[in-house]
Amino acid sequence: MREIEHEELTYVRAKGALTGLALGDALGMPTQSMSAADIQHYYGGHIHGFVRAVAEQPIAPNMKAGAVTDDTEQAFVLANRLIADGGTLDNHAYAQDLLAWESAMKAKGSLDLLGPSTRLALHALADGVDIEHTGTTGTTNGGAMRAAPIGIAFSPDAPDHLLARMARESCLVTHNTVQGIQATTLVAAAVSFGISGSERPLEDAISYVSQLPESGHWSAKASVLARVRRFFDWANTGAGSSMEASEFAQTLRRECGTSVEANESVAAAFAFAARFRRDPNEALYQCASVGGDTDTIGAMCGAMLGAQYGDEVFRPDLVRQLVRQLKEDNHLDLDVTVAGLVHIRLRTLHTRDPRHSGDPRS
Repeated sequence: MREIEHEELTYVRAKGALTGLALGDALGMPTQSMSAADIQHYYGGHIHGFVRAVAEQPIAPNMKAGAVTDDTEQAFVLANRLIADGGTLDNHAYAQDLLAWESAMKAKGSLDLLGPSTRLALHALADGVDIEHTGTTGTTNGGAMRAAPIGIAFSPDAPDHLLARMARESCLVTHNTVQGIQATTLVAAAVSFGISGSERPLEDAISYVSQLPESGHWSAKASVLARVRRFFDWANTGAGSSMEASEFAQTLRRECGTSVEANESVAAAFAFAARFRRDPNEALYQCASVGGDTDTIGAMCGAMLGAQYGDEVFRPDLVRQLVRQLKEDNHLDLDVTVAGLVHIRLRTLHTRDPRHSGDPRS
């Protein structure tokens, strides 16, 4: 009986992670790559629900309210590859999946395509560059934005550092840098600890990654882990924890940054999740309203909080609209995908795969 209850709770939290990812993405869609001043001008300021993108939206002009972006779609690309590969990851097939996705987006006339790091890496792979070297400049958040399926599929209690290994594996093609791997592992770990029932999943994720050896190619850019720790502490127990929401967002824009760089956007997502963890809906409204890479910050924040609380923590009307549009417009089935990822998680908790060694760098 307890095992059945545990599996049901795992499913609810896993569904919360993917729901939160897509919800944060859809809320941030109309404001992505816009300044706070432009958000004020075009949308009247704070975002409180799904909004149609204005014609002046630089990436998704006139996109309908509740639509998701590449964050959600690429997360599902990774999820489906993990499910198809039975809990492993064929990176060559994954690369082809991403290229096929972009081709489909171009055919629809979408401007919401692969990010700069991902595009450069996939083109290098197509030109014959070895997979260990295609992602050596990827310090942006492309790996972290699609990390939730890794956190769902692999428990922190799985043997042989499987969570860390698979987070790194998912970065090899496009974000094989210290920053890219740390960012992806942080988000995946926060999701995974949340699903496992941790009362402090964000703190546990930071601790988990802090104990891992650094992996990936060196970059001179700031450490993702150091900046996440700094702004998480500031938002959780420091000066940011008592600030009014508007002052909090202004300080985060000024001192952390909200760009596509992983050391800014992932730190911002952790800060919003910490500051508004008791009100996940408000957390996502704040992410959508801050300016910068709002859809990705919202997607990461939503995945982490959804994993902790389950899908029922989010506004039911928004969730119903979201799920309907995912099926009708994107041909994505949230329930089927979650079930496939949870199946991997439950199996790997009890199975020791001899292909996985104990060193997350190997």
